[in-house]
Amino acid sequence: MSAIRLIRPDEVDELFAMIRELADYEKSLHEVASSAEDFRVALFGPNPQLFAHVVEHDGGLAGFAVWYVNFSTWSGKHGIYLEDLYVRPQFRGLGFGKALLAQLAAVCVERGYARLEWWVLDWNEPALGFYRSIGAEPMDEWTVHRVTGEALAALAEPAES
Repeated sequence: MSAIRLIRPDEVDELFAMIRELADYEKSLHEVASSAEDFRVALFGPNPQLFAHVVEHDGGLAGFAVWYVNFSTWSGKHGIYLEDLYVRPQFRGLGFGKALLAQLAAVCVERGYARLEWWVLDWNEPALGFYRSIGAEPMDEWTVHRVTGEALAALAEPAES
């Protein structure tokens, strides 16, 4: 028996274990600086801004979607940004990834959100093929930019007149 549902507080440790599995698959486990406690606070603290749906399958978790609400200045509407989607390898091919995305699409439609979007690594051909199969379109004309660490701190410094 399988179900897609919002995560419960007692499942955060398993969610975090799957996040580490995903990071390992993406060859970036060494970059994970977060902790299960960070997710506990973000998901269940006061005024949560992060959300997670999980796949419950045969009494355990088979996958997850971690997401948050964003906003489009072009459409004037909110949307969902999917931070991470993951299905454990032994459960792939059972439709769980599509079911998670369908659940998030349903949230968008129900709330009047304009879009569901995410990033995918350019070398992840299985994911790219899957996303194409559900009608997702790559946004090739966009380039991702990020400011972190010392550059972020420097940017935050008040400008000298």
